[in-house]
Amino acid sequence: HVQLVESGGGSVQAGGDLKLSCTTSGATWDRSMAWFRQAPGKEREGVAVIYSDGSVLYAESVQGRFYISQDVAKTTTFLQMFSLTPEDTAMYYCAATYGLGTRDPLSRSQYNYWGQGTQVTVS
Repeated sequence: HVQLVESGGGSVQAGGDLKLSCTTSGATWDRSMAWFRQAPGKEREGVAVIYSDGSVLYAESVQGRFYISQDVAKTTTFLQMFSLTPEDTAMYYCAATYGLGTRDPLSRSQYNYWGQGTQVTVS
């Protein structure tokens, strides 16, 4: 059974930084982790994924500003966010899946397990 718990959200001024954490349970073998976000009235969008082999992929909107990483045990996944703008305001969700391929890795349909989300507000 996989459980995901996000933390680290909060309010920050434009230009500021924030680091989110996602603590997980369950098997880590062949597991890929991703961060999604959903702003009010908008679709949930994938922003970053880290594959089981450590390779990463980012949405164009956050490329060069957001960085996804994991601890050595792969039980915690991080999203370091730099140079935040009001457009980054959203609920951020951690997601997990097993056996992720290369097709549409940032599509929400690829992920089976989700956390409850943590709010990020940039003003």
